[in-house]
Amino acid sequence: MTRALRLSIFDLLLVLMVVVWGANYSVMKRAFEEVPPLAFNAMRMAVASAVFLAAIRIARRRTTPIPPAIRRVFHTPEALTRRDRWDLLWLGLVGHFGYQLFFAAGVARTHASNAALILGVTPVTVAVLSSALGEDRVKPLQWLAALVSAVGVYLVVGRGASFGGTTLAGDLLMVVALVCWAAYTLGGVRIMARHSPLYVTGVTMAIGTVPYAIGAIPWLIATRWADVTALIWVLLVLSALLALCFGYIVWNAAVQRLGATHTAIYSNLVPLAAMLVAALWLREPMSPAKFVAVALIIAGVVLTRLQPRMPVGS
Repeated sequence: MTRALRLSIFDLLLVLMVVVWGANYSVMKRAFEEVPPLAFNAMRMAVASAVFLAAIRIARRRTTPIPPAIRRVFHTPEALTRRDRWDLLWLGLVGHFGYQLFFAAGVARTHASNAALILGVTPVTVAVLSSALGEDRVKPLQWLAALVSAVGVYLVVGRGASFGGTTLAGDLLMVVALVCWAAYTLGGVRIMARHSPLYVTGVTMAIGTVPYAIGAIPWLIATRWADVTALIWVLLVLSALLALCFGYIVWNAAVQRLGATHTAIYSNLVPLAAMLVAALWLREPMSPAKFVAVALIIAGVVLTRLQPRMPVGS
């Protein structure tokens, strides 16, 4: 028995998502220079929620047949049960309100390298929780993939990270964000077996946006929006449409089709994307250690996509 590399359209979409999320670190850091983190995040979540709810409405009204390959991503045939409603509620509060609250606050209070390194533990966190909850049997190859990619993430950002001191509060906030994201990823598996990623993502984001926006009211009022430059408005819309709308639906669609553990390993590519964007855009140097990191992170992703191939005649 040998192993073959099995890639799908979702793997390619996840790579695009990684590029978007990697660039989003720089986008948010730049935006926070003019707009408070809570105000900026509340605005982009509101934009993303409006787009998602409109898309759900359009998908429901669509009368022409949807190709089977994308039907499960956009179409929800099942009626909502009481448990579905509770799942949507807690997923919205944990995966959108909680995660975005702690993520934005954490990024604002710590180094980008610290934030990327902490979120680089996502695959291991998801694997441990999934195994402990009995949701998914994590195979030795998947543990190896998580370890190899984690080493790569450390080589990318670990040496630039400095925990404690002035960044301690931000680091702890990022740890809480990590737990929220892992819980959201695993919690979505059951409900997305019955409902589309579009519906689950859109409804949970709208649920999470409401308390987030309410809590951000003081910062929304205090912000002098007339003085905000056009660039920040463009970044806000792009971050909403790409990092939230595109990124979240690709993530959840991949969880539905590939599983939580397989999908989570792609989060290790985000620090790599952030590094490459900085190298191309900001002309930051690429050291030999970072080239090794690139190879390790990609190797970890490839390992998760290796599947047994039985010899002919077996």
